[in-house]
Amino acid sequence: MKKFMNDPMNFVNDMMSGIMLAHGDLYKLAANDRKCLVRKETPIEGKVAIVTGGGSGHLPVFLGYVGEGLADGCAVGNVFSSPTARQIYKVAKAVSADKGVLFLYGMYQGDMMNFDKAADMAREDGLTVESLRVSDDVASAPADRWQERRGVGGIFFAYKIAGAIAKTGASLDEVIEVTKRAITNIRTLGVAISSCILPAMGKETFEIEADKMEIGMGIHGESGVERVTMKSSKEIASILVDTVCEDAGLKAGEEVAVLVNSLGGTPLEELYILYGDIYPLLEARGLKVYKKYIDRYACSMEMQGASLSLMRLDPELKELLDAEAASPFLNL
Repeated sequence: MKKFMNDPMNFVNDMMSGIMLAHGDLYKLAANDRKCLVRKETPIEGKVAIVTGGGSGHLPVFLGYVGEGLADGCAVGNVFSSPTARQIYKVAKAVSADKGVLFLYGMYQGDMMNFDKAADMAREDGLTVESLRVSDDVASAPADRWQERRGVGGIFFAYKIAGAIAKTGASLDEVIEVTKRAITNIRTLGVAISSCILPAMGKETFEIEADKMEIGMGIHGESGVERVTMKSSKEIASILVDTVCEDAGLKAGEEVAVLVNSLGGTPLEELYILYGDIYPLLEARGLKVYKKYIDRYACSMEMQGASLSLMRLDPELKELLDAEAASPFLNL
Protein backbone atom coordinates (compact mmCIF):
# COMPACT_ATOMS: atom_id res chain seq x y z
CA MET A 1 0.00 0.00 0.00
CA LYS A 2 1.32 3.42 -0.96
CA LYS A 3 -0.35 6.47 0.61
CA PHE A 4 0.74 9.90 1.72
CA MET A 5 0.25 9.38 5.44
CA ASN A 6 1.97 8.82 8.77
CA ASP A 7 0.27 6.57 11.33
CA PRO A 8 -2.77 4.96 9.66
CA MET A 9 -4.67 5.23 12.94
CA ASN A 10 -4.22 9.02 12.85
CA PHE A 11 -5.25 9.35 9.20
CA VAL A 12 -8.37 11.44 9.84
CA ASN A 13 -6.84 13.64 12.53
CA ASP A 14 -3.87 14.38 10.28
CA MET A 15 -6.22 15.15 7.38
CA MET A 16 -8.24 17.53 9.54
CA SER A 17 -5.09 19.26 10.75
CA GLY A 18 -4.06 19.87 7.15
CA ILE A 19 -7.52 21.16 6.25
CA MET A 20 -7.50 23.64 9.12
CA LEU A 21 -4.03 24.86 8.19
CA ALA A 22 -5.15 25.31 4.58
CA HIS A 23 -8.61 26.77 5.21
CA GLY A 24 -8.54 28.17 8.73
CA ASP A 25 -9.71 31.48 7.30
CA LEU A 26 -13.05 29.85 6.46
CA TYR A 27 -13.56 27.24 9.16
CA LYS A 28 -13.25 26.74 12.91
CA LEU A 29 -13.58 23.74 15.20
CA ALA A 30 -16.63 23.21 17.38
CA ALA A 31 -15.80 22.58 21.05
CA ASN A 32 -12.14 22.32 20.05
CA ASP A 33 -12.85 18.90 18.51
CA ARG A 34 -10.78 18.20 15.38
CA LYS A 35 -13.63 16.15 13.93
CA CYS A 36 -16.21 18.94 14.29
CA LEU A 37 -15.82 21.59 11.60
CA VAL A 38 -18.10 24.63 11.18
CA ARG A 39 -18.17 27.84 9.16
CA LYS A 40 -16.18 30.56 10.86
CA GLU A 41 -19.09 33.02 10.90
CA THR A 42 -21.54 30.64 12.63
CA PRO A 43 -23.94 30.91 14.33
CA ILE A 44 -25.78 33.09 11.81
CA GLU A 45 -28.90 34.86 13.06
CA GLY A 46 -31.98 34.70 10.85
CA LYS A 47 -30.95 31.51 9.05
CA VAL A 48 -31.73 27.82 9.48
CA ALA A 49 -28.48 26.06 10.35
CA ILE A 50 -27.65 22.97 8.25
CA VAL A 51 -25.57 20.21 9.79
CA THR A 52 -24.20 17.19 7.96
CA GLY A 53 -21.71 14.46 8.65
CA GLY A 54 -20.51 10.98 7.89
CA GLY A 55 -17.41 8.90 7.45
CA SER A 56 -14.16 10.17 6.00
CA GLY A 57 -12.86 8.80 2.72
CA HIS A 58 -15.44 10.50 0.52
CA LEU A 59 -14.15 14.06 0.07
CA PRO A 60 -15.68 16.38 -0.84
CA VAL A 61 -18.54 14.52 0.90
CA PHE A 62 -19.16 15.39 3.67
CA LEU A 63 -17.15 18.28 5.07
CA GLY A 64 -16.43 19.72 1.63
CA TYR A 65 -20.07 20.84 1.56
CA VAL A 66 -19.58 23.23 4.46
CA GLY A 67 -19.57 26.72 3.03
CA GLU A 68 -21.59 29.77 2.06
CA GLY A 69 -24.87 28.71 0.49
CA LEU A 70 -24.26 25.11 1.59
CA ALA A 71 -24.06 23.45 5.03
CA ASP A 72 -22.95 25.28 8.17
CA GLY A 73 -21.14 22.45 9.93
CA CYS A 74 -20.04 18.84 9.69
CA ALA A 75 -19.14 16.03 12.08
CA VAL A 76 -16.42 13.82 10.64
CA GLY A 77 -16.10 10.10 11.36
CA ASN A 78 -13.20 7.75 10.78
CA VAL A 79 -12.79 6.33 7.29
CA PHE A 80 -16.15 4.86 6.22
CA SER A 81 -17.44 5.17 9.81
CA SER A 82 -20.10 7.42 11.29
CA PRO A 83 -19.19 10.31 13.58
CA THR A 84 -20.41 9.93 17.14
CA ALA A 85 -23.70 11.35 18.36
CA ARG A 86 -21.81 13.68 20.71
CA GLN A 87 -19.74 15.07 17.83
CA ILE A 88 -22.88 15.72 15.80
CA TYR A 89 -24.43 17.40 18.85
CA LYS A 90 -21.34 19.61 19.28
CA VAL A 91 -21.68 20.81 15.69
CA ALA A 92 -25.41 21.47 16.08
CA LYS A 93 -24.77 23.44 19.26
CA ALA A 94 -22.06 25.50 17.59
CA VAL A 95 -24.13 26.53 14.54
CA SER A 96 -27.61 26.85 16.05
CA ALA A 97 -28.99 30.40 16.03
CA ASP A 98 -32.66 31.42 16.09
CA LYS A 99 -34.31 29.44 13.27
CA GLY A 100 -33.58 25.84 14.14
CA VAL A 101 -31.24 23.17 12.77
CA LEU A 102 -31.66 20.78 9.86
CA PHE A 103 -29.68 17.54 9.93
CA LEU A 104 -29.04 16.59 6.27
CA TYR A 105 -27.10 13.41 5.56
CA GLY A 106 -26.95 10.17 3.58
CA MET A 107 -29.04 7.10 4.32
CA TYR A 108 -26.72 4.75 6.27
CA GLN A 109 -27.57 2.82 9.41
CA GLY A 110 -24.72 4.11 11.59
CA ASP A 111 -25.36 7.70 10.57
CA MET A 112 -29.10 7.35 11.13
CA MET A 113 -28.58 6.01 14.64
CA ASN A 114 -26.08 8.68 15.67
CA PHE A 115 -27.92 11.61 14.08
CA ASP A 116 -31.12 10.51 15.83
CA LYS A 117 -29.29 10.34 19.17
CA ALA A 118 -27.72 13.75 18.52
CA ALA A 119 -31.15 15.20 17.71
CA ASP A 120 -32.47 13.93 21.04
CA MET A 121 -29.49 15.46 22.87
CA ALA A 122 -29.97 18.77 21.09
CA ARG A 123 -33.71 18.90 21.84
CA GLU A 124 -33.04 18.20 25.50
CA ASP A 125 -30.79 21.26 25.37
CA GLY A 126 -33.58 23.40 23.93
CA LEU A 127 -32.60 23.31 20.24
CA THR A 128 -35.16 22.81 17.47
CA VAL A 129 -33.86 20.03 15.22
CA GLU A 130 -35.34 18.20 12.22
CA SER A 131 -33.74 15.61 9.91
CA LEU A 132 -33.75 14.76 6.21
CA ARG A 133 -31.97 11.76 4.69
CA VAL A 134 -30.80 11.56 1.10
CA SER A 135 -31.51 8.21 -0.59
CA ASP A 136 -30.66 8.53 -4.27
CA ASP A 137 -28.85 5.27 -5.17
CA VAL A 138 -31.19 3.39 -7.52
CA ALA A 139 -29.14 0.20 -7.18
CA SER A 140 -29.75 -0.23 -3.47
CA ALA A 141 -33.56 -0.67 -3.29
CA PRO A 142 -36.56 -0.83 -5.63
CA ALA A 143 -38.29 2.34 -6.76
CA ASP A 144 -41.28 1.75 -4.47
CA ARG A 145 -38.87 1.70 -1.51
CA TRP A 146 -36.70 4.62 -2.61
CA GLN A 147 -36.53 6.02 0.92
CA GLU A 148 -34.51 2.94 1.93
CA ARG A 149 -31.82 3.61 -0.67
CA ARG A 150 -28.26 4.65 0.12
CA GLY A 151 -27.23 8.27 -0.16
CA VAL A 152 -24.52 8.71 -2.78
CA GLY A 153 -23.35 11.37 -5.27
CA GLY A 154 -26.74 13.03 -5.68
CA ILE A 155 -26.44 14.37 -2.14
CA PHE A 156 -24.62 17.28 -3.83
CA PHE A 157 -27.95 18.58 -5.11
CA ALA A 158 -29.57 18.29 -1.67
CA TYR A 159 -26.80 20.38 -0.08
CA LYS A 160 -27.01 22.96 -2.84
CA ILE A 161 -30.79 23.36 -2.63
CA ALA A 162 -30.98 23.28 1.19
CA GLY A 163 -28.14 25.77 1.52
CA ALA A 164 -29.67 28.14 -1.01
CA ILE A 165 -33.16 28.18 0.49
CA ALA A 166 -31.78 28.53 4.02
CA LYS A 167 -29.70 31.52 2.94
CA THR A 168 -32.91 33.38 1.95
CA GLY A 169 -34.04 33.39 5.59
CA ALA A 170 -36.75 30.80 5.02
CA SER A 171 -38.27 29.05 8.02
CA LEU A 172 -37.24 25.53 9.03
CA ASP A 173 -40.51 24.16 7.65
CA GLU A 174 -39.91 25.92 4.33
CA VAL A 175 -36.32 24.64 4.10
CA ILE A 176 -37.55 21.11 4.78
CA GLU A 177 -40.34 21.32 2.21
CA VAL A 178 -38.10 22.53 -0.60
CA THR A 179 -35.20 20.20 0.23
CA LYS A 180 -37.53 17.22 0.48
CA ARG A 181 -38.87 18.08 -2.99
CA ALA A 182 -35.33 18.08 -4.32
CA ILE A 183 -34.49 14.77 -2.64
CA THR A 184 -37.51 13.01 -4.14
CA ASN A 185 -36.34 14.08 -7.61
CA ILE A 186 -32.70 12.91 -7.38
CA ARG A 187 -31.53 9.58 -8.81
CA THR A 188 -27.98 8.17 -9.03
CA LEU A 189 -26.27 5.09 -10.43
CA GLY A 190 -22.55 4.35 -10.37
CA VAL A 191 -20.10 1.93 -11.94
CA ALA A 192 -16.88 0.81 -10.24
CA ILE A 193 -13.87 -0.66 -12.04
CA SER A 194 -11.42 -0.98 -9.12
CA SER A 195 -11.38 -1.21 -5.35
CA CYS A 196 -10.14 1.30 -2.78
CA ILE A 197 -7.71 0.88 0.10
CA LEU A 198 -8.62 1.74 3.68
CA PRO A 199 -5.59 3.17 5.52
CA ALA A 200 -6.07 1.00 8.61
CA MET A 201 -6.49 -2.18 6.52
CA GLY A 202 -3.59 -1.63 4.15
CA LYS A 203 -5.18 -3.64 1.36
CA GLU A 204 -8.01 -3.44 -1.16
CA THR A 205 -11.46 -3.76 0.38
CA PHE A 206 -12.63 -6.13 -2.36
CA GLU A 207 -11.36 -7.70 -5.57
CA ILE A 208 -12.62 -6.99 -9.06
CA GLU A 209 -11.16 -8.72 -12.10
CA ALA A 210 -9.13 -6.63 -14.54
CA ASP A 211 -11.69 -7.15 -17.32
CA LYS A 212 -14.79 -6.57 -15.17
CA MET A 213 -16.84 -3.68 -13.81
CA GLU A 214 -19.54 -3.60 -11.15
CA ILE A 215 -22.80 -1.78 -11.76
CA GLY A 216 -24.34 -0.13 -8.72
CA MET A 217 -21.50 -0.56 -6.24
CA GLY A 218 -21.86 1.58 -3.13
CA ILE A 219 -19.35 4.19 -1.96
CA HIS A 220 -18.12 1.87 0.80
CA GLY A 221 -17.66 -1.02 -1.59
CA GLU A 222 -21.13 -2.45 -1.01
CA SER A 223 -22.11 -5.01 -3.63
CA GLY A 224 -23.78 -3.69 -6.73
CA VAL A 225 -26.50 -5.28 -8.81
CA GLU A 226 -24.31 -6.93 -11.44
CA ARG A 227 -20.68 -7.60 -12.30
CA VAL A 228 -20.11 -7.64 -16.04
CA THR A 229 -17.34 -7.53 -18.62
CA MET A 230 -15.84 -4.04 -18.94
CA LYS A 231 -17.81 -1.89 -21.38
CA SER A 232 -16.97 1.09 -23.55
CA SER A 233 -17.89 4.60 -22.39
CA LYS A 234 -20.85 4.65 -24.79
CA GLU A 235 -22.16 1.38 -23.38
CA ILE A 236 -21.69 2.55 -19.78
CA ALA A 237 -23.45 5.82 -20.58
CA SER A 238 -26.39 3.90 -22.00
CA ILE A 239 -26.69 1.76 -18.86
CA LEU A 240 -26.53 4.78 -16.58
CA VAL A 241 -28.92 6.98 -18.55
CA ASP A 242 -31.51 4.25 -19.18
CA THR A 243 -31.56 3.07 -15.57
CA VAL A 244 -31.67 6.51 -13.97
CA CYS A 245 -34.19 8.02 -16.37
CA GLU A 246 -36.57 5.08 -16.18
CA ASP A 247 -36.38 4.92 -12.40
CA ALA A 248 -37.10 8.66 -12.15
CA GLY A 249 -39.88 8.49 -14.73
CA LEU A 250 -38.37 11.40 -16.65
CA LYS A 251 -40.34 12.48 -19.70
CA ALA A 252 -39.57 14.46 -22.84
CA GLY A 253 -39.61 18.21 -22.27
CA GLU A 254 -38.50 18.05 -18.64
CA GLU A 255 -35.39 19.87 -17.44
CA VAL A 256 -32.67 18.18 -15.42
CA ALA A 257 -29.43 18.96 -13.66
CA VAL A 258 -26.66 16.48 -14.44
CA LEU A 259 -23.82 15.37 -12.18
CA VAL A 260 -21.03 13.18 -13.59
CA ASN A 261 -18.91 12.25 -10.61
CA SER A 262 -15.56 10.55 -10.16
CA LEU A 263 -15.57 7.92 -7.41
CA GLY A 264 -12.02 9.01 -6.61
CA GLY A 265 -9.53 7.59 -9.10
CA THR A 266 -11.18 8.39 -12.42
CA PRO A 267 -9.58 11.45 -14.08
CA LEU A 268 -11.45 14.40 -15.50
CA GLU A 269 -10.52 13.40 -19.04
CA GLU A 270 -12.52 10.20 -18.71
CA LEU A 271 -15.45 11.99 -17.03
CA TYR A 272 -15.70 14.29 -20.03
CA ILE A 273 -15.61 11.33 -22.41
CA LEU A 274 -18.46 9.83 -20.39
CA TYR A 275 -20.42 13.10 -20.38
CA GLY A 276 -19.93 13.32 -24.13
CA ASP A 277 -21.72 9.99 -24.39
CA ILE A 278 -24.38 10.80 -21.78
CA TYR A 279 -25.52 14.12 -23.24
CA PRO A 280 -26.82 12.86 -26.62
CA LEU A 281 -28.71 10.06 -24.85
CA LEU A 282 -30.49 12.60 -22.66
CA GLU A 283 -31.14 14.76 -25.72
CA ALA A 284 -32.59 11.75 -27.57
CA ARG A 285 -35.06 11.32 -24.71
CA GLY A 286 -36.15 14.92 -25.11
CA LEU A 287 -34.63 16.00 -21.81
CA LYS A 288 -33.18 19.47 -21.45
CA VAL A 289 -29.90 19.80 -19.55
CA TYR A 290 -30.23 22.99 -17.53
CA LYS A 291 -26.97 22.70 -15.61
CA LYS A 292 -24.13 20.18 -15.53
CA TYR A 293 -21.44 19.37 -12.98
CA ILE A 294 -18.45 17.23 -13.98
CA ASP A 295 -15.80 16.60 -11.34
CA ARG A 296 -15.22 14.83 -8.01
CA TYR A 297 -18.28 15.35 -5.79
CA ALA A 298 -18.58 12.11 -3.79
CA CYS A 299 -15.63 9.73 -3.71
CA SER A 300 -14.61 6.39 -2.26
CA MET A 301 -10.93 7.01 -1.54
CA GLU A 302 -9.06 6.09 -4.74
CA MET A 303 -11.73 3.85 -6.26
CA GLN A 304 -11.86 4.03 -10.05
CA GLY A 305 -15.36 4.53 -11.29
CA ALA A 306 -18.01 7.11 -11.99
CA SER A 307 -21.62 7.87 -11.18
CA LEU A 308 -24.42 9.71 -12.93
CA SER A 309 -26.92 11.75 -10.91
CA LEU A 310 -29.95 13.49 -12.37
CA MET A 311 -32.30 15.88 -10.60
CA ARG A 312 -35.65 16.78 -12.13
CA LEU A 313 -36.08 20.56 -11.97
CA ASP A 314 -38.90 23.02 -11.50
CA PRO A 315 -38.63 26.83 -11.63
CA GLU A 316 -37.86 27.18 -7.90
CA LEU A 317 -35.24 24.42 -7.88
CA LYS A 318 -33.58 26.01 -10.92
CA GLU A 319 -33.37 29.34 -9.14
CA LEU A 320 -31.89 27.76 -6.02
CA LEU A 321 -29.42 25.74 -8.05
CA ASP A 322 -28.21 28.99 -9.59
CA ALA A 323 -27.75 30.73 -6.23
CA GLU A 324 -24.19 31.59 -5.22
CA ALA A 325 -22.35 29.05 -3.09
CA ALA A 326 -18.72 28.57 -2.14
CA SER A 327 -16.48 25.85 -0.75
CA PRO A 328 -12.72 25.39 -1.31
CA PHE A 329 -13.41 21.72 -2.11
CA LEU A 330 -15.96 22.16 -4.88
CA ASN A 331 -16.20 23.33 -8.47
CA LEU A 332 -19.44 25.32 -8.29
